[in-house]
Amino acid sequence: MANKVLEEGTELLIDFEKRGGLIPAVVQDVADGRILMVAYANELALQTSFEKGMATFWSTSRNELWTKGETSGDFLKIVEILTDCDQDAIIYRVVPQGGGSCHTKDPDTGKTRETCFYRKIDLKSKNLEML
Repeated sequence: MANKVLEEGTELLIDFEKRGGLIPAVVQDVADGRILMVAYANELALQTSFEKGMATFWSTSRNELWTKGETSGDFLKIVEILTDCDQDAIIYRVVPQGGGSCHTKDPDTGKTRETCFYRKIDLKSKNLEML
């Protein structure tokens, strides 16, 4: 019965404990469906996202709360948040509010990349190719 409530119900029951307090948070551009980045959220990050309306994460490298854009100006305004069937992963569907969402810059233009997924793996050579 518990799975039915979790999988089919309308109560928000995000399972933060399954992966030690963190859940994957995929960020998707609501306009064109592109995946912009993947990060992690804990309960505080999700609550802060609700309060601010901006995508907020738990930085695993800095071990701190992080609202994207606070230092770069590249905020990600949340339009909606989706969760999966097990309520252990989320998708922030966003409207980017700045130049990009990645922390890296295009070396040719010097501009912040719009997405962190700017390379693809060649399936034969296993090498990376720039998109």
